[in-house]
Amino acid sequence: MYDVLIRDALILDGSDQPGVHGDVAIRDGRIVAVGHCEGDAAQVIDARGLALAPGFIDVHTHDDLEVIRNPDMVNKLSQGVTTVVVGNCGISASPVRIRNDVPDPMNLLGDVADFCYPDFASYRDAVQRAQPAVNVAALVGHTALRQNHMDRLDRTATDEEIAAMRVQLRDSLAQGALGLSSGLAYASAFNAAACEVTDLALELPRGGLYATHLRDEFAGILDAMEEAFDAARAPQASVRVSHLKCAGIDNWGRSREVLDYLQSTSAQQDVACDCYPYAASASTLDLKQVTDAYDILITWSESEPTQGGRLLADIAADWKLPLMDAAIRLQPAGAVYHCMDEADVRRILSHPLTMIGSDGLPRDPRPHPRLWGTFPRVLGHYARDEQLFPLHTAVHKMTGLPASRFTLGARGFIRAGWCADLVLFDPARVRDTASFHDPIRAAEGINAVWVNGQLAYDGHAVAAHSGQFITPEAAPSH
Repeated sequence: MYDVLIRDALILDGSDQPGVHGDVAIRDGRIVAVGHCEGDAAQVIDARGLALAPGFIDVHTHDDLEVIRNPDMVNKLSQGVTTVVVGNCGISASPVRIRNDVPDPMNLLGDVADFCYPDFASYRDAVQRAQPAVNVAALVGHTALRQNHMDRLDRTATDEEIAAMRVQLRDSLAQGALGLSSGLAYASAFNAAACEVTDLALELPRGGLYATHLRDEFAGILDAMEEAFDAARAPQASVRVSHLKCAGIDNWGRSREVLDYLQSTSAQQDVACDCYPYAASASTLDLKQVTDAYDILITWSESEPTQGGRLLADIAADWKLPLMDAAIRLQPAGAVYHCMDEADVRRILSHPLTMIGSDGLPRDPRPHPRLWGTFPRVLGHYARDEQLFPLHTAVHKMTGLPASRFTLGARGFIRAGWCADLVLFDPARVRDTASFHDPIRAAEGINAVWVNGQLAYDGHAVAAHSGQFITPEAAPSH
C-alpha cells in the first residue's frame, strides 16, 4: 500500500539521461518503487502526457528570511522548486548581530528587526518552527561575519577580526551550515584583502562549499575567478561561482574564455557555477554600475518611491540631471541592469558545469522576473522552444547536478529510497509568464509538486508545508 502512486509518467530521473515511461510510488516521504509498480495507493495519479522530475533545487536564492516570513513560498513551489539554498553573495540571516543600520546589500534580506539570529542554530530552529513549504539549506555570508566584528566595512579586517570570524564560521558549520559565501563586488566587502577570505576558507572541511559572487564580473573576471579558486585550494574546498556572467558591453563575447578557464580548472579542483536564464541582473542600485550603455530599471527607491518601475535615464531626463546625480538622489534603491549579451547567457547556460539558480529578490516590490520564472523558462523557452539542450539536460541542471554539487544527500534523483521531492509538469505547455514590467506571475504547466512525499502545490495553490532544514550530507550509494 502506497501513499501516492504516479502512473505512466515520462520519468526524467535527474541523471541527464533521456526519460523513460513508468510509475513512481511514494510512502512515508520516500520514493519506494520506480518502474512498473504493482499495488494500491491512497492516491493514484494518471500522468499520461506529463513529465515527472525530481523537485528542482534553486542553488542561488536570497530567501533567508522569506522562508520564515512567508513560508508558503508560492513563488518557488509554482516553478517546481522544492529546495532553496540561502545565504548567497556574502549576505545571510545568521549568524548576525546588527549594531546600527543594516549594511548594503544585506538590506535586500530585511530590516534591522528581521536579523534576530545571533548564531546559526537559532536561525535553523526558526526555520524548523516556521516549517516552510520548501526545503532549506543555508550558507554563511562573509559580509554578515564582517559586520559582526568590524567597526566599518570599507577596509580589510585585522588578524584579530579574522580570528573572530573564523570562530563564528566554525561554530556555524558545526551547527549545520552548508558552507561559506562571499560577495566581494559589493562595497561592504570589496576592500577585504584576498587573504581575509582565504583564511576563513581554512575552516571549511575537505570538499566543503565556498560560493562566491566574484569581486569583478566585468573586465577583471578572470582574475576574480583565480582569486576564488585560490581561496579554496588549501582546504581542498569546492568552489561554486555564483550567477556567472560577462557583465558590461565591453565584456560581451568573453564567455568562451571564461568557460574555458572554469573547465580547465575543474581538472584540478571541484569547481562549478550557477546561472539564471536572463540577460539582465538585479540588485541594489550600485553607483559603480551606473552607465548609459544599457537600460537600468529602478525597482524601488526609499528616497523617491514614486520612481520605482521607471528607467534611470528617463528619471534623470525628467529631473534634468546627469545619470550619476539622479542615481545618488534615488539612494538607497534597487535596480535591474540589462548588462549581458544573450549569446553569452546561452553559452554559460548550456555548459556542463552550470546549474540553475534564480537569484530572486523576494522583498523587491518589482522583482526581476527570475523570482517567479527561472525554472519554467529554462524548461520551456530554452530547452523546448530554442532547443539549447534536451529536456533531460535541463532537468539535470536543476536536480541531480546541484544535489551532488551542494551535498544535499538523497535528493535530486528519482530512485528508490530517496526523498520524495517531485514535480509533475507538462513539457508541451510549461513556460514562464513573469516579465520585467509584470513580474509577479506564476508559471504555466506545473501540475503538482511534492515535498518530502506531501503534495505541496496542486497546480494552483500551496497545499501543505512539509519542507525540512537540510544539512550537508553525502548522497547514498546506489
